[in-house]
Amino acid sequence: MALMQDARDKKFNDLIKNVAQSENLSEEFVRNGVASGTIVIPKNITRKLKRIVAIGKGLKTKINANIGTSPDHINVKEELAKLDVAIKAGADAVMDLSAGGNLTEIRKEILEASPVQVGTVPIYEAACRTIAKGKKISEIDSELLFDVIEEQVQQGVDFITVHCGINRANVEILNRQRRLVGVVSRGGSFLVKCINATGKENPLFEQYDRLLKIAKKYDVTLSLGDGFRPGSIFDSSDGVQLAELSVLGELVLRARGAGVQSMIEGPGHVPLNQIEANVILANRLGYEAPLYFLGPLVTDIAPGYDHITSAIGGALAASYGVDFICYVTPAEHLRLPDTHDVYEGVMSARIAGHAADIVKGVKTARVQDTEMSKWRKAGNWEKQKEFCIDPVKFENERKKLMPKLENVCTMCGEFCAMRDE
Repeated sequence: MALMQDARDKKFNDLIKNVAQSENLSEEFVRNGVASGTIVIPKNITRKLKRIVAIGKGLKTKINANIGTSPDHINVKEELAKLDVAIKAGADAVMDLSAGGNLTEIRKEILEASPVQVGTVPIYEAACRTIAKGKKISEIDSELLFDVIEEQVQQGVDFITVHCGINRANVEILNRQRRLVGVVSRGGSFLVKCINATGKENPLFEQYDRLLKIAKKYDVTLSLGDGFRPGSIFDSSDGVQLAELSVLGELVLRARGAGVQSMIEGPGHVPLNQIEANVILANRLGYEAPLYFLGPLVTDIAPGYDHITSAIGGALAASYGVDFICYVTPAEHLRLPDTHDVYEGVMSARIAGHAADIVKGVKTARVQDTEMSKWRKAGNWEKQKEFCIDPVKFENERKKLMPKLENVCTMCGEFCAMRDE
């Protein structure tokens, strides 16, 4: 029985119980959220996981880390090392975005190694297989795409990004509209190419009921992708982005009707003064489905620092109601990230999520800050390390220049304002 149906039937479910305990909430609250679709617990029925997290309204903000090979760099050991680093840094989930090498084997190794939920974007593999046959991206076959989806969920993937909101009507809007950077979603661009080349409808939209049957069979959560997310603040909140969002909301209702868990992905590059409106619209048009945002990045001029631009946007977005933040690393827009980039990206996103949780009223977030401040005042460095978000960095930075007095740092030394004597 699918999780959503169990919740609606008020049946006991270990997933709901475990989530309630980890969130310090009642089972009834979590069960009602799953039943209504405002909370999702992505977990394939074939998977055994050491750690389960839920995403949605009234819960802590969760963090996703992207890993995976590229056509230009294929090294599975490196991706497994990134997975390990992401988990150690505190990521709640990972997505395998591999687009180079033996994708089935890479995904198998990641699924076996990951103690947390794993997501994928099946159209990437469909595109790779199409190219391998000597065809163009625009020739991706719908049967091939559904075969890939079925194969990936059979392997145990917990959630999949599917760009179901792209359809011919929305592509016509895109073609008429003046966008500065066009379509920046890789999966979205594949589907736009197919529609423009053939005039045929997006199979993920046209055969959505077929997709729902596959998802329900394995209890896989659908992450409804934002194929028209803005890749520049110039393009933010434009007509085609909102047209897709409106479609996604209707697809959420259809998923709920079929007993399938779903969440909605969001932008992208968004200036500070548009973030609140984007979240309000996504919640309203998406019928309060859990929101999964990439950042958003609040400026386009900071390559090398986009973990910071996205953390700024992510903190605001989550404080307004986003439930799941996809990290952005310092390598964004420049190259494939390495393990250091992954660590920096996860930590930046976690800081953003924690800052938002204080605003959301998540009790544990406020408690952690209060404890940190209490021990900072007391000059107790071991206790500060216990409550800070990155104990390793805390200790390493402190050791770089030790003070003469134990209960101060070398910034002020004996003139520390918090010293009582």
